Amino acid sequence: MKRNLLWRGLLILSIFAAAVAAAFPLDKKINLGLDLQGGMHLVLQVHTEDAVRAETDGDLGLMLQQAQKESLPVTGRRISDTAFEITGVTPESRDKISDLYDKYLQGGWDSDIRPDRATFTMKPQYVDQTRKLAVSQAKQTIWNRIDAFGVGEMTVQESSNNRIVIQLPGVDDPVRVRNLIKNTAFLEFRIVRNGPFPNRQAALASLGNPPSGDAEILPEDVRDKADASKILETVYWVVDKQRTVTGRDLKNARPSRGQLSEPIVEFSLNPQGAEKFADLTGNNIGKPLAIVLDGRIVSAPRINARIRDSGIIEGGFTEESAQDLSTVLRSGALPAAITYLEERTVGPSLGRDSVEKGLLAGLVGTALVVLYMLIIYNLSGLNAVLALALNIVLLFGGLAAFGAALTLPGIAGVILTIGMAVDANVLVFERIREELHAGRTVRSAIDLGYEKALSSIVDGNVTTLIAALFLFQFGTGPIRGFAVTLTIGLLASMFTAVFVSRWMFDLVLSRFRIQKLSI
Repeated sequence: MKRNLLWRGLLILSIFAAAVAAAFPLDKKINLGLDLQGGMHLVLQVHTEDAVRAETDGDLGLMLQQAQKESLPVTGRRISDTAFEITGVTPESRDKISDLYDKYLQGGWDSDIRPDRATFTMKPQYVDQTRKLAVSQAKQTIWNRIDAFGVGEMTVQESSNNRIVIQLPGVDDPVRVRNLIKNTAFLEFRIVRNGPFPNRQAALASLGNPPSGDAEILPEDVRDKADASKILETVYWVVDKQRTVTGRDLKNARPSRGQLSEPIVEFSLNPQGAEKFADLTGNNIGKPLAIVLDGRIVSAPRINARIRDSGIIEGGFTEESAQDLSTVLRSGALPAAITYLEERTVGPSLGRDSVEKGLLAGLVGTALVVLYMLIIYNLSGLNAVLALALNIVLLFGGLAAFGAALTLPGIAGVILTIGMAVDANVLVFERIREELHAGRTVRSAIDLGYEKALSSIVDGNVTTLIAALFLFQFGTGPIRGFAVTLTIGLLASMFTAVFVSRWMFDLVLSRFRIQKLSI
């Protein structure tokens, strides 16, 4: 019996020591969420259909490029987000088109090659793969941008439904960071067919009736040369729908100065992008090339010669906007556009106020629970109070060990954990009372009390734990903070209420001959 008590006591002591070492000092070991120290919380929606369309346009461009090398007089267009067709196929060229498909597209596309045209449709598994890759790449791109800006202890994570959750505690310049993230920098190069037009209706009329399906209308803001922030008018261009070269082909970008010392952005392309860019410009000398950023044309210079691996972007930039655009392009252009589903900014003063009020609520709640247990259960209530103190230490030790941030809802989770822990003790103590009233000895009443209350304790904690896991899986930001705190607290309360509290009863009974239990 004594040996059993010894190893149980050593186990409790070692766990307590590990929790203290992990959690203290609290101000250095426990990370505070942005709602407690101030910062930004963003939820972004990634429009993965943009990535699918870009993939379709890229593979269409690849097939046309290879067909041109084979001297095949074919043309092509995208007919949907996940399909394109090549027209001008002859019975003689059909086998060559089939060979190109086998060499470049077979892994991700289904084909229907006929004597006059060939239709290619993206396979469903390839569509899913492209969408997942777009979210993953967007997450990494946003991380690179924020990291280059110098925000510490940030959180950028994927969520359900193609969403990305961003938490930036301690941000001291939220406007600059917000603009840096919002600049999605989805860069494209498109050949201009016609324009500019003073309004969208005039541009639409130039497409004919019915309008051409392989072109679209994009706006351009004409800015004042003396004041780049001032927009004089908006004009509209008719451009090719096909996206041959996009931001995914970029290798580097940096701010620079133009011929008139105006801020510009210089860019260079990777080898694959350089080859596509050379073909695009070489085949369209004399035509304007639209540089499209986030669905709006920033400039449309005329192509005077074949351009291979570098170029410039002009668009009435200020020095700061040119620097920020270079940063987002250099750290990686987003594979798809994003929209903001949620955006919250918490000031440092509000965060400090939340900490103070949360701490006060925790202390008041704990004091009331301790007082209640001591009044209702007398000296046995002291057992519950000691177990509760260990529970709180274990909770903060777990938060520190897992690197979890304590949020304002997390403080609510701490208070709820205190209630759940005491609830387990109440179940045990009431069972012990019943057994004592039935005439059992003190030791027998304690044994039966814990035995009969165990199923109810496990049931209550496990069902709450399942709810917490669902909150963590499907929640975002502060909801996850609450779920993490509650989960760690539930595991700690089961340990303290069942294992630690029982050990303290056994320790007292092994040293003193108790005939009557004060409960």
